[in-house]
Amino acid sequence: MAYTKLALALTLTAAAPAMAYVQAPQGSETTRYCMRITLTGNVIEPVRCWTRDQWADQGVDVDKEWAREGIRVIG
Repeated sequence: MAYTKLALALTLTAAAPAMAYVQAPQGSETTRYCMRITLTGNVIEPVRCWTRDQWADQGVDVDKEWAREGIRVIG
């Protein structure tokens, strides 16, 4: 049992850096990228779907955040 947990922990640790380099899929100017956002004092993490420009206006780099917060692409 302990070996199974250790193997799982090592697998997740090794996979984490590889996941950090996943970029958001490229799309047109109207493509919307849906990501989880955190609102202070809110238990539920809402999902917002905005274009790259709209995310940039909020100070978010879609390519950097996509690996952790990305959910889907529309358009």
